[in-house]
Amino acid sequence: MKFLRKKVDLYQSNLLRKIFVIFMLLISAIFIMSCGCPYSFTGAALPPHLKTIAIPYAEDLTGSGEPGLRDELTNGLVKKFIDDNSFTIADRTNSDAVIECSITGFSDAPAIITGGETVPSRRVTITVQAVYRDQIYKKVIFDKQFSNFGDYPSGSGFSDRSVAITSALEKIADDILLDTVSGW
Repeated sequence: MKFLRKKVDLYQSNLLRKIFVIFMLLISAIFIMSCGCPYSFTGAALPPHLKTIAIPYAEDLTGSGEPGLRDELTNGLVKKFIDDNSFTIADRTNSDAVIECSITGFSDAPAIITGGETVPSRRVTITVQAVYRDQIYKKVIFDKQFSNFGDYPSGSGFSDRSVAITSALEKIADDILLDTVSGW
């Protein structure tokens, strides 16, 4: 009987410890959540004060002379944000946040070189500098570079090269959207 009583006492003390630990964790969580910080970076939803976003036309700083790069990137970003529905698109003066993009790199180089030094495939690589700002709290959320590529067969026409450019810009727009709406 004594053995059973010790076992019950031990069980009750372990249970009390577990309840105490859970209670302390709850108190800690409440304290952390009440700190007034609008950013949590937990993978949850966007901060509640960010409802609208402005996406001004991207700048093309590449000097490549490639027509339509800035338009295609800007329009692709706007479409991605509309489809995602995390933000409402607004003009810069009335938005809670803004994403400014500059196309800083453009290259078209061989992707694969075979043994006979022939080039069966080419790769278009585009680099974009994106700055995401919270206009309510006047804070830069991120300022980072995004780079991606699209391949096309060598010797093919202009349309295949355009498809590779569009592919690279779509991947970059996806990456910018993902970094903007996730990681909270």
